[in-house]
Amino acid sequence: MKTRFVLSCSVAAVIGVLGAAPVQGEALLQQTDVFVSGSDGYFGYRIPAIETAPDGTLLALAEARKHNLGDPGYEGNDIDLVCRRSTDAGVTWSPMKIIEDPGDRWSAANPATLVDRQTKQVWLFYLRCKPGRNTSTARPGTDDSQILARTSGDNGASWSEPIDLTRVTRDLADPKWRCSVVGPGGGIQTRDGRLVVPVWMFEPWGVFAVFSTDHGRTWQRGRRVPGVSGDECQLVELRDGRLMIDIRQQSGPHRWLSTSGDGGQTWSPVRPGEKVTPVCCAIERYQASVDREGGDWILWTGPKGPDRSNLVVRISRDEGLTFSRERDVAPGLAAYSDLAVLRDGTVGVLWERGAERGYQFITFTRFNRDWLANATLEQDQRP
Repeated sequence: MKTRFVLSCSVAAVIGVLGAAPVQGEALLQQTDVFVSGSDGYFGYRIPAIETAPDGTLLALAEARKHNLGDPGYEGNDIDLVCRRSTDAGVTWSPMKIIEDPGDRWSAANPATLVDRQTKQVWLFYLRCKPGRNTSTARPGTDDSQILARTSGDNGASWSEPIDLTRVTRDLADPKWRCSVVGPGGGIQTRDGRLVVPVWMFEPWGVFAVFSTDHGRTWQRGRRVPGVSGDECQLVELRDGRLMIDIRQQSGPHRWLSTSGDGGQTWSPVRPGEKVTPVCCAIERYQASVDREGGDWILWTGPKGPDRSNLVVRISRDEGLTFSRERDVAPGLAAYSDLAVLRDGTVGVLWERGAERGYQFITFTRFNRDWLANATLEQDQRP
């Protein structure tokens, strides 16, 4: 089977090269750098999120970190939330647009998105922090950190004013609860229309979901996943209607998985997930229409290691019980990632890539089912 592969370090290098639709039976792997450190007046870019808008436009979101690579509230950094759009399946990208610049030394961070199929709205959830405030320094009961949401009715071309969801995502009366953070990435709409967003918290470390059954007019907070100390997380809906949440571990060799049979209100005890260094990973359902052998796949991306290097995609054919097949996406330094299924049935992963050092690029890689079909069977991925 022939594979088409392009790796570029600039968007211009692939214009006119990657525009063709994937050929049936031909493996496709395309790669383009979307955000490049040092460009557009920013020191670097981190925390990618990717979404396919209702009209098929791709939205690539990230944190634009102005002074250094420090997280929100650290090292005097200033972080804006930015977006680039593609209308040709990731071949070319629009100029970067700032969605929110909250002020000098403030942070707009941790994007998570979902699409409401009925209203055709794109939802964007994110964290806003005051200068010097972060997970550990935000004061309980204050607005040092907030969870905000914006919507777009024109496929990401423009965005509403922010909606404050802080009181939904955090108990302001709790004397220890300093901060809640969405995703990053991984919000979903279930088959019955419910909007569900994964959230993590401190203090203590914990994970839960917020959800809406009325297209975002009102929101509710579910209970925490029991017995787990975790943070960054993403969601996927299983074939039987349950939700599964994939959670970054605080320590140890593997992630945590939990399921909910009531739309995110309560969660099962956790079980071990994929072996990976602590990092933000992506999980996404790949619909049955693309599987010639019958049944849906669930895709998972993360760095195989050692540490944050060598990005892979793993495939589950048994609804997340195992991820027994693996395909290398790219060698070298790799960290956070997010996944989206494009309208043509191909898959896009937006991920942090490094060459000489980490976090030099946020890169978009597109592949198809024929490329995934060459995944090798891995017997040693489960703990």
